[in-house]
Amino acid sequence: MSATRQLNQGLRIFFGEFVRVSLRRPRQALFFARTVLWQGSAARRRARTARDGIHVPPIAIFSITNRCNLRCKGCYSQAIHRDSSDELSPDRLRSLVQEADDLGISFFVIAGGEPLVRPEIVEITRDFPHIVFLLITNGLLLDQPLIDRLMTQRNTVPVLSIEGSQEQTDDRRGEGVHDRLRKRMAQLKEAGIFFSLSLTVTRQNFATVTDRAFLQSAVDAGCRLFFHVEYTPIREGTDEWVITDAQRGEMKELVAGFRRSFNSLFIAVPWDEEEQGGCLASGRGFVHISASGDLEPCPFAPYSDANVRTAPLREALQSRFLAAMRQNHALFAETDGGCALWRNREAVEALLGRKTG
Repeated sequence: MSATRQLNQGLRIFFGEFVRVSLRRPRQALFFARTVLWQGSAARRRARTARDGIHVPPIAIFSITNRCNLRCKGCYSQAIHRDSSDELSPDRLRSLVQEADDLGISFFVIAGGEPLVRPEIVEITRDFPHIVFLLITNGLLLDQPLIDRLMTQRNTVPVLSIEGSQEQTDDRRGEGVHDRLRKRMAQLKEAGIFFSLSLTVTRQNFATVTDRAFLQSAVDAGCRLFFHVEYTPIREGTDEWVITDAQRGEMKELVAGFRRSFNSLFIAVPWDEEEQGGCLASGRGFVHISASGDLEPCPFAPYSDANVRTAPLREALQSRFLAAMRQNHALFAETDGGCALWRNREAVEALLGRKTG
């Protein structure tokens, strides 16, 4: 099976699992069942575009802002992207999503910074009900009026970032954040909204975020989708946060056990990428659009030779740099710790220089 067919099949299975864990809420389950069908339609659009020699991934990670209302320790976004003066306009955000839809991109991860400092994004996601948007947020701007709006937008899935215990979360994100996140979870559950938790896995919180009692508490609070993401040490002085080889070796088996035990979905990065042949960046599975419109391989690889501020997305996806990255995938296929692109950034920079210099 080709890598493209394998990924398309993986997405159908992924959204099929969404249906399974949503059965207690029939309307949400019905939406996700329709999403499985929409994924097939989007895959056919991508295939038509591929016949024109343009590679379109199914997923776009869209960091719509570099601004944030928190200053979390070890934040990769603040380490890489500091300028917030050149964000794409709301009109361009909307037109980009439309262009992506036309090309067959069917799954958006909306990130930042804190994306809800741009509340217009919720209006944009409302107008594309057949596209699934994972909205990665620290949760503090997710107030009750916004939660009320999301009750009618089943395609917009809040993904709350939490570090584990109260002490661990407040230490990294600020005093009182953990309690406010727990309140948001209770509000989302009461509203019947499908939501997710994003857990950055570090050496210090590994035992907590893989603890069955902790996960059961989150499931009881309404969470049906968990992301375990290995910490990548972008910021100086955080190398000791990186998980140990022993912890890394445990993770795949632990997550397999969670999938058998809990009525929830579990995604582990980079472990799950191994099943797709390694790193999915550079358009193999996803591309990253920065706040200023640069089309990049990944949020951890802020290099680009194309920008969508004025150029159509179709044109930008013909990037020579991204094509070179895909052709040299073997350089970045390993997933034995953190982001392969960041670990091998000198090779990424060399490919950018070779194709655009």
